[in-house]
Amino acid sequence: MAGVQDQLEIKFRLTDGSDIGPKSFPVATSVATLKESILAQWPKEKEHGPRTVKDVKLISAGKILENSRTLGECQSPLCEIPGGVTTMHVVVQAPSLEKDKKAANQTKKNKCLCVIL
Repeated sequence: MAGVQDQLEIKFRLTDGSDIGPKSFPVATSVATLKESILAQWPKEKEHGPRTVKDVKLISAGKILENSRTLGECQSPLCEIPGGVTTMHVVVQAPSLEKDKKAANQTKKNKCLCVIL
């Protein structure tokens, strides 16, 4: 029985309501590894998919999971159902527009303009 408790059955719910999984993961699996699994299984037909692990936010039991933590550390005893499937919500963070604006402003500031009258 101990082997069964060392595994968690997880499905990932995307923002459009579709799911990836369910798939079984050891409780020692890091959140970063889960995100890599999501990237590998991301449906190709979906627009605006994540490009890197940093673009993905995982939410379980109302909490955003940190990359450095393991499933065992993030597990909520209130949401745990023996033999059940845990649903984690996946949010794709769009690339920051502020960074793009700053880069655009930098290129504008560095230009030299000459006007001949």
